[in-house]
Amino acid sequence: MLSRVADSLYWMSRYMERADGILRMLKINYASSQDDIQEFSWKPSLKIFTFLTDDEAAALATNTRKVLQFMVTDKDNPNSVLNIVTQARENGRSVQDHITKEMWQCLNDFYHTIRQEKLIDQLERQDPITVLDTLIKQGLLYYGTTDVTMARGEGNSFINIGKLLERAIQSADILDIKFNDLNYELEKPADTTYWKYLLMSISGYELYLKTYRSGFGAKNVMEQIILNENFPRSIIYSVIHMHKYFHRLKNDNGGFGKIEFMMGKLESKIKFSTPDTIIQEGLHHFLSETKAALFQIGNTLNESYFAHG
Repeated sequence: MLSRVADSLYWMSRYMERADGILRMLKINYASSQDDIQEFSWKPSLKIFTFLTDDEAAALATNTRKVLQFMVTDKDNPNSVLNIVTQARENGRSVQDHITKEMWQCLNDFYHTIRQEKLIDQLERQDPITVLDTLIKQGLLYYGTTDVTMARGEGNSFINIGKLLERAIQSADILDIKFNDLNYELEKPADTTYWKYLLMSISGYELYLKTYRSGFGAKNVMEQIILNENFPRSIIYSVIHMHKYFHRLKNDNGGFGKIEFMMGKLESKIKFSTPDTIIQEGLHHFLSETKAALFQIGNTLNESYFAHG
């Protein structure tokens, strides 16, 4: 496969995963902002998903409607869902011969849906949940269509590598920001709604209730998001499955051996960690090192494969 094609498939998938992550976070945080139990701020979400400075984020953090408009439809925000979906569509358009017609239709529909003028009006004046649900469903349609129509070849591997790498980075970021609010004190009590909304924002709430019968605790939340191999948005799940897709890429490009080593090293480190060893190392340090390793894998992939052709 041409490096240009692999690059476009990889980034198309990363952008779609990022859009999905932003929309889920916005939906759950909007619900949280309507809850009077705690004083709500959008600052953590803005810190994870935008390039704003602390002062800019703080100025915007209490205006829910402006935050939604900025993060969903703002053309001047490079990480708005509108701009991300546009980038995904552009990447998909450049490799139409390598994706299915159904996938292209999903990307195109998503793009045209989010560009509708009435969407901006609905975000400003009506119930934002309706808008966010509509956009989340567009993303789910893309995921389902990709899964049932895309051939299991090199292209599919690059699509999944992009998706899983983006997902692992997101989960690490979300966990890091949320525990930063508690100064990484895992024994510090937090309102049940705090953990509930965190888990709901990454679709992990139901699994948590089935796994941990003792109620909400910071240590259990951390364990599920980092170490639970059955949770599709956990860091370990993403890394294990990303590694599997690398194995499927039959290519003697020298850079792939280097990436395999980096992947295996990261997978082993997480697999052989426990909640107690992570606490001993320091959660922030562990997450920072994990994110650095994920970014290094992405950079090496770009340098070794996508940058040449």
